[in-house]
Amino acid sequence: MTDAEPLSARRAAAYALAVLTFINLFNYLDRWVLSAVLESVKRDMHFSDTQLGVLATGFILVYMVTSPLFGALGDRKRRPPLIALGVAIWSIATSLAGFARGFGSLFAARSLVGVGEAAYATIAPALLADHFPLEKRGRVFAIFFAAIPVGSAAGYVVGGLVDQHFGWRAAFWVAGAPGLLLALLVLAVREVPRGQHDDSAIQHAPTRKTMIGAYSDLLHNVQYILAVLGYAAYTFALGGLAIWTPAFLERVRGLPRHDATVSFGAIVLLTGFTGTFLGGWLSDYALRWSRQSYLWVCGISSLLAAPVALVAFTSPDKRIYFAAIVIAEVLVFASTGPVNSAIVNVVAPTERATAVALSIFVMHLLGDVPSPPLIGFVSDRTSLGRAFLMVPVAILLSGVIWSYAAWRGARVEGTSSLRPPSL
Repeated sequence: MTDAEPLSARRAAAYALAVLTFINLFNYLDRWVLSAVLESVKRDMHFSDTQLGVLATGFILVYMVTSPLFGALGDRKRRPPLIALGVAIWSIATSLAGFARGFGSLFAARSLVGVGEAAYATIAPALLADHFPLEKRGRVFAIFFAAIPVGSAAGYVVGGLVDQHFGWRAAFWVAGAPGLLLALLVLAVREVPRGQHDDSAIQHAPTRKTMIGAYSDLLHNVQYILAVLGYAAYTFALGGLAIWTPAFLERVRGLPRHDATVSFGAIVLLTGFTGTFLGGWLSDYALRWSRQSYLWVCGISSLLAAPVALVAFTSPDKRIYFAAIVIAEVLVFASTGPVNSAIVNVVAPTERATAVALSIFVMHLLGDVPSPPLIGFVSDRTSLGRAFLMVPVAILLSGVIWSYAAWRGARVEGTSSLRPPSL
């Protein structure tokens, strides 16, 4: 290999990381702008809390159902054009939500967002994994997934501010507008060989010729299944938090609507950025002691987050509940990079997009498909404060599953998870 080739590869990898991370920011801005305008939509369209929860679930259902298709395509076709197509679709659909005239049209527009995001979210992590070696993936995914809190915060803040000055319809138009430009940027991302940075045994693993064969492999991979089940419980909690926290702060804690959305957006930005980078760095650093470091970080941080989250949603003292929300969110976001690293590292390179697709299907089916409408349903019959008690329980469950997966993985390897590697 010449000196120019490694430099070219490094530049291509850096460009891929930068562009895909930037797109991921808008991915979550478009996804969570609905939460910022939820109360305005409720007042203007006269929706119930159950209907508001179903709006979020419609997007997730379509996202979940179409992910396996794009996952299979992502393991067989050129990936940048598929990603560009997804970005264009979701951005147009976001803008269409601003023209909705009732529940049906708004539900359809938000659901169509799921098609575009399925094309992006299933393929981008697999493409990044092929650009970078194993020992850097925790940090790379920390950068990539740090766009989640930044984009989510932008969704809350931009959505709240535009709603306040121009109305909730304009918030969707502003969120969806940059999409076509982003789609053009991703077309310049380089396609690279699958598994080029993995060891030879993994790199030359036999390629499955059918979608059924790939999914059969994954369903027999116990570590993969445990990682995904923990992710589902985690996503149940995050789905409820993302949709309902601004409404919780307004209704239960009495904050003005603008303060509730902007304050929560600022918290998500600060804690998400901090937690995601901390989790990514820590899991890469701990890899020298345990190959299960990614799952250990997920499990321990979630176990610590659960009781703090309980305090956050039960204490009436503003200083206490805001401090608890900040601490809990840092601990929760610490899992974002490591869990995705764990998922792509326990499968063959030729099945990574399929693995991400199946994880998306399962974690949404068991996670944020049921959680927003379930919280809305319980809220309609009791109170939003009581409904929110499901969140710390789900966080606790994710911590238990991930910790067990890490312990089991260390047992299967036949080495102690705390013993440093031999030199």
